[in-house]
Amino acid sequence: MAGARGAGRAAATGARPGKRPRGPEPEPEPEEVTGERVRAAGSGGGARGRTWWLVGPPRGHPARGGPGNLCLACAPAPSLQDGSDSGLSESEESVFSGLEDSGSDSSEDDPAESEDGVNSDEGHGGMETTGQQVQAGTPSPRTEAASVQGCEEYAEEDSSDEEDIRNTVGNVPLEWYDDFPHVGYDLDGRRIYKPLRTRDELDQFLDKMDNPDYWRTVQDRMTGHDVRLTDEQVALVRRLQRGQFGDGSFDPYEPAVDFFSGDLMIHPVTNRPADKRSFIPSLVEKEKVSRMVHAIKMGWIQPHRPRDRTPSFYDLWAQEDPDAVLGRHKMHVPAPKLALPGHAESYNPPPEYLPSEEERLAWQQQELGERKLNFLPRKFPSLRAVPAYGRFIQERFERCLDLYLCPRQRKMRVNVDPEDLIPKLPRPRDLQPFPTCQALVYRGHSDLVRCLSVSPDGQWLASGSDDGSVRLWEVVTARCMRTVPVGGVVRSVAWNPHPTICLVAVAVEDSVLLLNPALGDRLVVSSTDQLLSAFVPPEEPAVQPARWLEASEDERQGGLRLRICHGKPVTQVTWHGRGDYMAVVLAAAGHTQVLIHQLSRHRSQSPFRRSHGQVQRVAFHPLRPFLLVASQRSVRLYHLLRQELTKKLRPNCKWVSSLAVHPAGDNVICGSYDSKLVWFDLDLSCEPYRVLRHHKKALRAVAFHTRYPLFASGSDDGSIIVCHGMVYNDLLQNPLLVPVKVLRGHVLTRDLGVLDVAFHPTQPWVFSSGADGTVRLFT
Repeated sequence: MAGARGAGRAAATGARPGKRPRGPEPEPEPEEVTGERVRAAGSGGGARGRTWWLVGPPRGHPARGGPGNLCLACAPAPSLQDGSDSGLSESEESVFSGLEDSGSDSSEDDPAESEDGVNSDEGHGGMETTGQQVQAGTPSPRTEAASVQGCEEYAEEDSSDEEDIRNTVGNVPLEWYDDFPHVGYDLDGRRIYKPLRTRDELDQFLDKMDNPDYWRTVQDRMTGHDVRLTDEQVALVRRLQRGQFGDGSFDPYEPAVDFFSGDLMIHPVTNRPADKRSFIPSLVEKEKVSRMVHAIKMGWIQPHRPRDRTPSFYDLWAQEDPDAVLGRHKMHVPAPKLALPGHAESYNPPPEYLPSEEERLAWQQQELGERKLNFLPRKFPSLRAVPAYGRFIQERFERCLDLYLCPRQRKMRVNVDPEDLIPKLPRPRDLQPFPTCQALVYRGHSDLVRCLSVSPDGQWLASGSDDGSVRLWEVVTARCMRTVPVGGVVRSVAWNPHPTICLVAVAVEDSVLLLNPALGDRLVVSSTDQLLSAFVPPEEPAVQPARWLEASEDERQGGLRLRICHGKPVTQVTWHGRGDYMAVVLAAAGHTQVLIHQLSRHRSQSPFRRSHGQVQRVAFHPLRPFLLVASQRSVRLYHLLRQELTKKLRPNCKWVSSLAVHPAGDNVICGSYDSKLVWFDLDLSCEPYRVLRHHKKALRAVAFHTRYPLFASGSDDGSIIVCHGMVYNDLLQNPLLVPVKVLRGHVLTRDLGVLDVAFHPTQPWVFSSGADGTVRLFT
């Protein structure tokens, strides 16, 4: 019986149907075997021929600790008794047992086994068992029968290996064997090695295409081998996937047997006679009733009151704190009421409320938001003839939307005197003198006057126009003293600020003309000519961004002395305070937009290596070696001696149009095409100190007065706004900016108004040139 049992187990473990054959596996080293065989003591028949194996996790694993962690499994020795394997050949026996001869002798390991009369070599044909797993071939019918018999007997003895009778690790997590070459132990304590997985994705794809049983092949996690599912197993899986019962013969809808029907029958279910206690009152119930009566007398139990069937409503906000800031009803605002109907909504309105045919057509062509009334008044003979209102449901729905979607908020009105909100500014009469009225009009130009400049002594005025001429005026009498034709549009005119030099720089197309107007003191005029003629050109002229050309005799008769050619259009020319340097702005891209010319040495240079945008205006600092360059969006302040950027001002304007520097040098004003005048305090910040929006159109020019605390701005709206701008010596006191006067007089021409403004150097007068071809003086 023991032999048959061992043979059944070996057949169950080694020769499973459907298993793929696999090659021989490497023989494990003897010192790494974790199972230790212990022979049972005594000579009893129950212990004879049985081997005890200590099975557990692999050696070196943390789960394998002391002796307490060992699993003691009882497995019979793979020996057969005499006569149990009669009729089996060696090949059949090897297939039956699932073992292969590896050269190890169990009789040598345990001599006591041979003494007890159990010979493991009997019936094996001289083959000896080892711990190495061998894949069995196709089993014979006899082997399958023995396997079935062995499995049934094994299931009766031990139920711990029902999941997989080949791997005896139990419920030990298989992740513990990830770092080991084997996956567990068989019934005899030998290692079950993992199969070699050397196939790549291409081999798997070919196997999928060639093997017809690929779809029903799964991998056994306990052994690592591939298992082919039988038809019964496939049918079981499909039933489970469909949500059916695993047993195909089970009928969940079989008819139920009603043992106790609801029909009244003659014979009772039981004919047992009634008990005596059914006729005697119960003492337990008597005690319960006495307790209830006592509770009712004491008032502990109240009788059930009849329920009030009226619906009850609850206040959701009854528990809120009325003094809370976020109280719901603290800022409650009642919904606005609908307007009462008027005469137009009457069924018999007055005749003046009824629209005519033209008004009806115009009402139908209007948009819904443009109509004064959302209906047309109609007249009916009686109230009974009035039909149902078509937009009733829509108006009710819109009213509901207004009630719960439109937010309502109560705004607390603050009782503030409007006079307190206006800043306390001094009265304009206290800030005099400043220009208040138009005094003179200088007429003579046939086209718009783009620029003007006043001489340092304030006696003469130069103006440039699009008619291709420069006119020199006497300020007091408005008489044109001289007209110099230049043959092009005059973009800029600048009088030399030095009192001993009588020169006017005129920007015409791509050249800068230096004119000697020959007005005023003759000594100054002659000294200016001597200064220009004293220049001796060097033997080797240096490469310069501009060409200096002497005027011819005919041009000298007209007042021209020098011509500086740039090759690109010139938009502005301005002088340094000492009168020897002048800066020129060119309408071109690149780093040569700004050039600086030195009059005494006839030299030109480009101060910048790269460009920061299109340059609009430049200006010299009146006291320090600074150059202010205004681009479209910023104003940069450069130190000329150190050749570095000192400060970058951000006007926050779309397009800067003009620039002016305060005579003290600490404040700058910028005009822009988006109707802003920006005041900068260089000692305060790079952001604007004040932004004035007094003009309605683009600003064309801004200017400071050299002596009085005045600055003015001219705009395309045809007005000049004069402001009082007081700058204090105390750095802790901010500048005082007060607009004092709006001067008008220019006529708008081609949507252009005032193009340039300039103050008189000594008097509180302001000059303006406009698109109407006139120059006006306001005093």
